[in-house]
Formats: sequence, C-alpha cells, structure tokens
Amino acid sequence: MTPSARVQAAIDLLDAIIAATRDKGASADRIAAAFFAGRRYAGSKDRRAVRDLAWRAIRRFGERPENGRAALIALADGDAELASLFDGLAYGPAVIAADEPRASGGALPEWVKPLFSPLVSEGEYPALLERAPLDVRVNRLVADRDAMAKNLPEALPLPESRDGLRLPTGFAIETSAPYTSGAIEVQDIGSQLIAEACNAAPAMTALDLCAGAGGKTLALAAHMAGQGRLVAADTSRDRLSRLPPRAARAKAEFMETRLLDPGREMAALADLSGCCDVVLIDAPCSGSGTWRRNPETRWRLDQRDLQRLVSEQARLLELGAALVRPNGHLVYAVCSLLACEGHDQIAAFLARHPDFAAQQPAIGAGRADGAGILLTPAHDGSDGFYLARLHKL
Repeated sequence: MTPSARVQAAIDLLDAIIAATRDKGASADRIAAAFFAGRRYAGSKDRRAVRDLAWRAIRRFGERPENGRAALIALADGDAELASLFDGLAYGPAVIAADEPRASGGALPEWVKPLFSPLVSEGEYPALLERAPLDVRVNRLVADRDAMAKNLPEALPLPESRDGLRLPTGFAIETSAPYTSGAIEVQDIGSQLIAEACNAAPAMTALDLCAGAGGKTLALAAHMAGQGRLVAADTSRDRLSRLPPRAARAKAEFMETRLLDPGREMAALADLSGCCDVVLIDAPCSGSGTWRRNPETRWRLDQRDLQRLVSEQARLLELGAALVRPNGHLVYAVCSLLACEGHDQIAAFLARHPDFAAQQPAIGAGRADGAGILLTPAHDGSDGFYLARLHKL
C-alpha cells in the first residue's frame, strides 16, 4: 500500500468504528480484525500503520467525530506530513478543502469531566489514554513468581502484588511456554489487586457474580489453592463459555460455572443464599478506568447509559448482599473513575444496609475514596478501578 492509500484505509476503518459506536455494534478491535481480514493485500506493516493512525484519532478525540475523514483532517491540520498524503491520487484521500468539517474538542468527553472522583485531577487526564502496559499474574497453582521471574528475564516484579509481573509492550505472551502451560495469565495489576482484596482462602465458598470470561475467577482459584467451592456466574453465555478452557489450562477445574437469567439471577443461585464467605461483584460500568485499553468506548457512553448502569450496579449489590453469610464479605469493583459508580454507589448501599460495614482493603496501592479505594493509571500505573470491601455483621 502507498502511504496515501494507508491514510484512506484508516479513514475507512474509522468510519466502521464510528458507526459501531453509534449503533452499539462490535468493539473496535473486532471491527479492525474483520476489516483487515477482508483486505488480504495489506501486509503486516500496512496493517500496523493503518491501525496506528486510526487509533491515534480515537485517542485524540473524546467526542465521536462525524466521520473518519473529519477526524484525520483535524489531525492533519497539525501534521504537515499527514496533510501531504491527502493528495487525491489513486487509492488515496481527496485533497483537503479549506471549508471541510473537522473533528474538534479535547481527548475526554466534556460532560464526563465533572463526574470524576475528586481524586482524579486534570493532571491525571493524559494517563487515562496512554498505552497500557502488559501485566501478567503468576498462577500459584502452577508456579511461583520468583521462579517465573527467572524464566522471564524481561519481566519486572510488581511490588503491589504477590503474583504480578510487568513485561515489555509487544512481548509475544500468548505463544510463550509459561502462558501455554498455565503458569501465567494476562491481567492488569488493578484486576489482580481486586482479587487480592477478596482474601479468598482454601475451603471457602466464593462467588464471582459477574465473572465474564473469568480472569478474576482464576485469580480467586489460585488464592484458594484449588480447594473449596468457587462459582463463576454471568448472564452472557458467550463470555462464560470462555472460562472452562482457561480453567483447564490454569489447573483450576474445581470451579463451577452458572449461566444466569438477567433479572432472575437468584433462581440459579438459591443454594448459595446466605452461604458465601465472599461474593465478588465486578459490576458492569462505564469503563472509564480502561479507556487506555479501549479508547473508542468514550464514543459509546452517554448519560442515559450511565444512569442505567448505576441502577444495575445498585441492583447487583442487593443481590450479592443476600448471598453473603454473616461475617462474610462483599467485594464491589468497577473499572470506573466516576463517583456515581464508586464512592456514591457504596455510600448509598451502606446507608441502606446497617448490617454491612466497610473495611479498607489491605492492598498495596490506591487512595482512600469514601468507603473504598480508588486506583488510577497516573497514581498507581494500573487501569482505573474503584473497589470496596464490605463486612456483613
């Protein structure tokens, strides 16, 4: 592909991503995979260049652009080399007209900024969209971190976590022997700390209520040393179906999975009512703490969606509370930095539930934010999370 053809391809890719964010369609990563699968003529360098340019525009604009051309013209206004590639030649984009529309605005949606926790200052905003590092969790069921660090000399131990290592970006993790043997799992340090805040131990009964594909469930399995009862539940058959193969690779087959009917979850969880030592609720949320990994999700979020998510989080907290035994613990987490999903959500729960008391999670990172802890990319080098550990009296 010529350089100008790469620019046109980036415009086309952005158009597909913009349409998907508007219509609640597939993720940007899935769209990119399908986009390149239909363009076999594009070599690896072409694909990398096109993707990098598209993602540069996605990270630059917090509000959804009208189209891909408007986004790249706005970038070209400050980049003479990029502007020169709007040359009108075959397979390239047309020459830029002076009066063409351009994307505008900053890197964050303006309506979101007042909703951040007060701990997230303006100085922390750039880190919300920087490229995320590659963190892995050493699986205690298979290996220990000291031995794994020797096998992976590129890795740096993460002092905040007993099991965390950080690898160079671009490291071929999924083809490495430690990964294929189940000795390590890709997992951000923030997610590792959420699992550690559960204090799961052998012989416990633990429930991961919103397990998804089971990353935190696998961490709990390791903390439980493969002993006890561990249930991974979710309302998505697709996400939950990915867990059994991962559990087999991680030597954590003792866990069980349960597919839940949205709004009728208790029907499938009745046997766990009042019986769980720990219930983890990694609730659906705005994803504002993971924009550095999925920057196009800024273009999907609107105020109506946020209101719906806050209501769903409150409902899940009520559901989880009924499943915790006396003297057990409810651990709530969201990959969000918005006060309405973290600080305010837990404050409202505690006001409704005098039978629960907050306990500060014993983790080596984060800042106190009301009854919980806030992790941010700028302060902690992790994805952004709010987590709270609640003791049932």
